Formats: sequence, C-alpha cells, structure tokens
Amino acid sequence: MDRLAAQVSRDYQGKDLLTLGVLKGAFIFLADLVRRVTFPMEIEFIRVASYGRRLRSSGKVRLLSAPRMPLQGRNVLIVEDIVDEGNTIQFIRAYCQQRGAASVRLCALLVKGQPGGYPFPIEYLGFQVPNIFVVGYGIDAREQYRNLPDLRALPPQKES
Repeated sequence: MDRLAAQVSRDYQGKDLLTLGVLKGAFIFLADLVRRVTFPMEIEFIRVASYGRRLRSSGKVRLLSAPRMPLQGRNVLIVEDIVDEGNTIQFIRAYCQQRGAASVRLCALLVKGQPGGYPFPIEYLGFQVPNIFVVGYGIDAREQYRNLPDLRALPPQKES
C-alpha cells in the first residue's frame, strides 16, 4: 500500500486529482490508499455491475450509480479492487473519457493473469494473482465475505 501511495503522490503532486473508487469492492482499498497519499484530493465513486449474484462475469457492464462530480478537465485515478477480464475497466475508462477527463489512469489492488495482457495499461498495481476467486478486504462473492480483514481464495465448493 505504501508503495502505491508513494507512486500516486509522486505522479500527481501539484495536480488536481479525482480518485474514482469502483463500488463496492474497492471501498476498503481506496480508504487505505488515500490516507497515505501526501496531498489533498477529491474522492468520488462509481458503481457498476457485471457479476450480479453469479461468480462469473456476464461480460456486460451496467452503470448502477454515476459519479456526481464533473469529470471534465480532471485527472481521474480509477481505484479498482481486481482486474479480471477487463470489461469493467474498459467501460469506466470510456465513461471518463466521454465526459472529458484530462487523464485517466488505473490503480488496481489485484490483477488476474499478466498485467500486460489487457488492452489498457495498469499504471499502479498491487499484486498479481492466479486465476482463482478472491474474497475479503472489500471483495465479495454474492455480496458476502467483504468484511474479511484480508484476502483469501474462495474454496472451489463455494464457487458453484
């Protein structure tokens, strides 16, 4: 966490930054990250869905709650819990760009697979994980397990 916050602090020092947390999964990660950034910033949220009550993405991202702050001319840092297939991030990046964001970067706690295997950059990355279902630290499975204080692999019998 300290490493990511130091990178963000260095890259955005003296700039107007809007952190855009992706709900619900990134709320704990976002809180821990922004408390370590060394300058004032604004915090906003976006809520999207592609999983619903399933443990596999539908591939279709739906906007459930849009940010209220204007994005026009802003440096936007998307803060996401986990990058899996990349559909959510592509949707949010496009959303920000369509609303005139000056820049859009991504800070992800976790990424499945190779970080360079996505059609977009992951500028700030916590950890790479294997292709397993991870829960805890804000990340859920069917709206449960977000409250776990750490990250854990969901046992395969719980996935079905």
